Amino acid sequence: MKLRLRRRRFGQLIILGVVATTVGEFTKKVIAQTNPKPTSPTPAGLAGDSVAVMLRVNGKSYPLQIEPRVTLLDALRERIGLTGSKKGCDRGQCGACTVLIDGRRINSCLTLAIMHEGDEITTIEGLARGEELHPLQAAFIKHDGFQCGYCTPGQIMSAVGLLAEGCPSSDEGIRECMSGNICRCGAYPGIVAAVQEVREMKA
Repeated sequence: MKLRLRRRRFGQLIILGVVATTVGEFTKKVIAQTNPKPTSPTPAGLAGDSVAVMLRVNGKSYPLQIEPRVTLLDALRERIGLTGSKKGCDRGQCGACTVLIDGRRINSCLTLAIMHEGDEITTIEGLARGEELHPLQAAFIKHDGFQCGYCTPGQIMSAVGLLAEGCPSSDEGIRECMSGNICRCGAYPGIVAAVQEVREMKA
């Protein structure tokens, strides 16, 4: 008789324990829904926030609504549709994304679009005048300054900036000034020859 009571008592305790646990979890959920934890506001500049930006590219103005974290390269390629500037390493190491900002060359993957509102931005698409190629574009073709062509827009834009900066006129000086632009095909001799030809034309 005692054994039966003990077993019955043990079973009752287990049932009570299960009921108490279930009620406790239900109560926690109700309290959590009634009094949700305060969420910290999203800092300005993170996903979801956007700002109005007016970029001046190749002589035209482009009104954009973008997140502050958007790079100039992504704004040019994905928002404006100027895909001449290439995304290579996306770390400023290859130079494929080189553009001109107020005449000075810059890696567009390392700078934010919102930083250049009011600046004059020039991409490879802005060099030619209709059907007339820029002298450096023509010289690159003449001297085989490219093979696959992926790095060529950045190479040409860097060369335009180089000539405006007054880089040393020797081949070694040009190589040094163009060292931020990598050509994995190894077309460096043609690139240097093209830059030298245009430099002499301007002399």
